[in-house]
Amino acid sequence: MVSFFSNLINGLSLGSIYAIIAIGYTMVYGIAKMLNFAHGDIIMIGAYIAFSVITSLGLPTGLGILAAILGCMVLGICIEKIAYRPLRGAGSSLAVLITAIGVSYFLQNTALLIFGSNPKMFTPIIPFKYMTVKIGEFSFQTISAISIVVGIILVILLQTFINRTKWGQGMLACAQDRGAASLMGISVNGTISLTFAIGSAMAGIAGVLLCSAYPTLSPYTGAMPGIKAFVAAVFGGIGSIPGAMVGGLLLGVIEILSKSYISSQLSDAIVFAVLIVVLLVKPTGLMGKKIQEKV
Repeated sequence: MVSFFSNLINGLSLGSIYAIIAIGYTMVYGIAKMLNFAHGDIIMIGAYIAFSVITSLGLPTGLGILAAILGCMVLGICIEKIAYRPLRGAGSSLAVLITAIGVSYFLQNTALLIFGSNPKMFTPIIPFKYMTVKIGEFSFQTISAISIVVGIILVILLQTFINRTKWGQGMLACAQDRGAASLMGISVNGTISLTFAIGSAMAGIAGVLLCSAYPTLSPYTGAMPGIKAFVAAVFGGIGSIPGAMVGGLLLGVIEILSKSYISSQLSDAIVFAVLIVVLLVKPTGLMGKKIQEKV
């Protein structure tokens, strides 16, 4: 029972990180109707920014995390403006997909040139990573609790922002009909840039949490978490922020329990198999909604 509880906490912690990344996917898809497959590499860039600020410059941890968030926001806005915006009227989703893959390789190779291929140890980011919290017979590391709490807080803040602010309402309008939103005076370009900025900021936070929990940083750090977070977004219902949170948590729990009780080598296969089963039963994901299109 103690072992199961520890694995469950670890699964929820990993799932919270997946959920934070998945929110970036789901926001961009919900508003811009495109999949930003370079999102995983923005995670890696954010982690490198935080690592460099704290380790190379010797600045406090909080400033490193803030630099990662701001750096990823600027990077996200630049990627949208330079790479994706010119293709918005192309009429082909394939062009955007290929461009996203190109941006992903560009970010990976840029990191290789700047930081090299040797992995970096990421332990300075959260100094109390190895502190253990004990509740009766159960114990877990503080980074696990931090990841879960941060994930929940971010989802609540985002939902409040979208439902209660002018900018959030603009996002909802653009998600429904960009043409009509433009006629109502909403800046579609500005709204999409804001969406990329928020999604990329989430990636920066996720990068810090991921590398604090698994303290190895390389130019390929964000590749597999990015793919799994996309699976989490589809699992929960892409376009839905609560769905991304639920999908991420479930994905993390399934992955950790599969590694612990079935096979560490088959855990990824089990995760993708569960996704296939869910989509066969509910093609829109667990919390996705059916959208009827007029022909």
